[in-house]
Amino acid sequence: MRAIVWGINYAPEFTGIAPHSVALCEFLHARGDDVSMVTGFPYYPSWEKLSADCGRLYRTDQINGVSVHRCWQFVPKRVSALKRIFHEASFVFTSTLRALSLSRADVYVLVSPPLVLGVAGWLVGKIKSAPFVFHVQDMQPDAAVGLGMLKASWFTRALYWLESFAYRHAARVSGITPGMLKSFRVKGVPESKLVCFPNAIALNDTAPPPVCGEFRSRHGFASEEFLAIYAGNLGVKQGLDMLLETAPLLRDPRIRILIVGDGAQRESLVQRVRELKLPNVSMLPLQVGRDYRALLVDADVCFITQQVGAGNSFFPSKFLGLLAESKPVVTVAAPECELALSLAEGKFGINIPPGHARELADLLDSLAQDPQRLAAYGAAGRRYVQQFEKNRVFQSFAEELDSLGKV
Repeated sequence: MRAIVWGINYAPEFTGIAPHSVALCEFLHARGDDVSMVTGFPYYPSWEKLSADCGRLYRTDQINGVSVHRCWQFVPKRVSALKRIFHEASFVFTSTLRALSLSRADVYVLVSPPLVLGVAGWLVGKIKSAPFVFHVQDMQPDAAVGLGMLKASWFTRALYWLESFAYRHAARVSGITPGMLKSFRVKGVPESKLVCFPNAIALNDTAPPPVCGEFRSRHGFASEEFLAIYAGNLGVKQGLDMLLETAPLLRDPRIRILIVGDGAQRESLVQRVRELKLPNVSMLPLQVGRDYRALLVDADVCFITQQVGAGNSFFPSKFLGLLAESKPVVTVAAPECELALSLAEGKFGINIPPGHARELADLLDSLAQDPQRLAAYGAAGRRYVQQFEKNRVFQSFAEELDSLGKV
């Protein structure tokens, strides 16, 4: 089978959507498929291209047997709604030309966002006489409206039209959670098109873990400190102001909240920490590779947070990695959203609704005094994550692609 995966993020980006596209491409390559990736130049999560990539229109790299066709995209220094639209539109334009120039694939896998990639996939599919799968990592219109970033207008109607267009013309519509599939049904996508394709994780890593205390020693945190860590993208959807509101309410002086990462909201978070004079909050840059794993080894509890209104429109990519490392999880999310429901099912932590800083502070004070409870959460998470083992998840999806490629 010849497959082309088409999405704006790929390696060497190591957070967000990119690792999941990398894993899919490399799985298909390993089983003998001819697979290529059409993507942008790396920029995420810092929203900055490498200096060597600036001004480049196209380039093809070879990464672990996968041909990676990079296409120019506008990357704003400061992210706004209008600039993000141009960012995504510029990629869709250049990447459509690149996809048309490549040999026909048996099947195209489009990774959304960008939402408008659905129209591009339809166009290329028509010209090449090939089906496409519209794989949704983030339901952009629902998220933007739910978070209050967009109000009902001609523009939101246009976004929903683009979404509906992609769903109608795709051979399959896949989502990463059951909640997303439920939303697709409500939007009129027939059951025969629906595929659950969750993000997956490799659980057979034989590399020795970092030594306990390595991260603390490197960054000057004492062994007796209780580290409650958020690590990942610092964006609007994450609702990280909740952690800053919680910090002054903590009673246990051993608790330290760490916000680790990069993204559009980093500067404003740094400014707020400075203005509020929070001695028990520290901010660090994004940790990569072994450094990130060392962070997890030394974390006492890990946060996954969502802003009010995010709902089932996206699902944090860091979730599985935390559970694989047997980390207890505290989520900040609406009780009815997919994230909170998963936590309730797996019993690997506690969810606190957004806006309840006092409740979150009381929970952290309690957990800091209860290592047995933390250990039980960690063990439950490791059991829960087994269902997302990479080979099992990708084999099922690959079989779906095989069926389309034979049509």
